[in-house]
Amino acid sequence: MKSWLSLGARLFDTSVLSLAVMLALASAPSDASAEHDGKVQILLLGDSTTEGSVPRRLKPEGPHLETVLEQLLAAEADLPPCHVINSSLSGEYIRRLLDSGRYDRDAAKLPGLDFIFIRYGLNDRARREDFNVNFPKDFHELLARLRQDHPHALLIPMTVIPFANEEASKEINDLVVAVAEEERLKIFDIYPRYAAELDKGYNMLNYRRYPLANIPEQFHELVMPFVNGAGVEVMSNELDAILGHLPGWYGDRHPNLAGYNVIADETAKYLSHLIREKNIARGNSLN
Repeated sequence: MKSWLSLGARLFDTSVLSLAVMLALASAPSDASAEHDGKVQILLLGDSTTEGSVPRRLKPEGPHLETVLEQLLAAEADLPPCHVINSSLSGEYIRRLLDSGRYDRDAAKLPGLDFIFIRYGLNDRARREDFNVNFPKDFHELLARLRQDHPHALLIPMTVIPFANEEASKEINDLVVAVAEEERLKIFDIYPRYAAELDKGYNMLNYRRYPLANIPEQFHELVMPFVNGAGVEVMSNELDAILGHLPGWYGDRHPNLAGYNVIADETAKYLSHLIREKNIARGNSLN
């Protein structure tokens, strides 16, 4: 008899606990913070100018864009802890991101995203047919997917950095701005800050990537530590004095670590303001 009473008590306790859990879940606010593991979650989506594959190969220990951004945000004492996910890929454009399945695999199911930065356009212009029509359509489609999969996240379209010539950059950035306006999203214009830094030294922010076959043979031993496959990769200016006269030596405009630090610094300044706004709004909603 006692065993049946004991079993009944345990079943009653379990039922009460289950009911309590269900009530707690039902009463949770629908606009709860998207924070995950106590940290603000930030996603970076973009191409090689966001990924930084060559700097990662040349200096794998970094720190690289996402880590520097975390460190700069952590330096602001009033901000909550932040976690930055860099889900970018060299050569990528929006259509390929969506059609390849990479979006579904690497971005759609990330938990608790608060802010999503989107920076595409350079490869889209080079590879997407009828660019001026299809790039905005692709951008709208990506934003719709992100809204569906991450309804609590703030979507932040970005302009491209000064990678192509000014005319091409303006063409891309004008379309990004137009998309953002149509979507009623604020644009994060990284272009002016990066251009201003280039004025201090046009080749300070890009690495050197150059075909080994185009380097005079008498310098092959000198460049041997920098050889990767059929090319030479140098993070910044250490060989400029010797090889800087070669045609096209400065032709690759991808950011080096200094360039990514410019991007990180400007992004941290832009984002810290948004995080403070979000925290204030959350605090007011609780009063």
